Amino acid sequence: MADDSAHSDILNVTAQTQLKSIVERIERLELEKSEIAEQIKEVFAEAKGNGFDVKILRKVVRMRKQDRAKRQEEEAILDLYLSALGEI
Repeated sequence: MADDSAHSDILNVTAQTQLKSIVERIERLELEKSEIAEQIKEVFAEAKGNGFDVKILRKVVRMRKQDRAKRQEEEAILDLYLSALGEI
């Protein structure tokens, strides 16, 4: 039984080390994410200062992330719904 206890301690220490490493990596990535979010905010502020519509820019960025076919399908459905409601 003494060997089992020692083995559990080793696994425990290993698990603790892994856990600490994982938490530290997540914390670093969260910090980087915050820094990147601040940089993006600054770029949007610059764009606004240059006369661009930030709301539309955000929409353009979101749309460019989508697959073209999927985006066209969504736009067609949107047009259909708006037409059915008499909005267009």
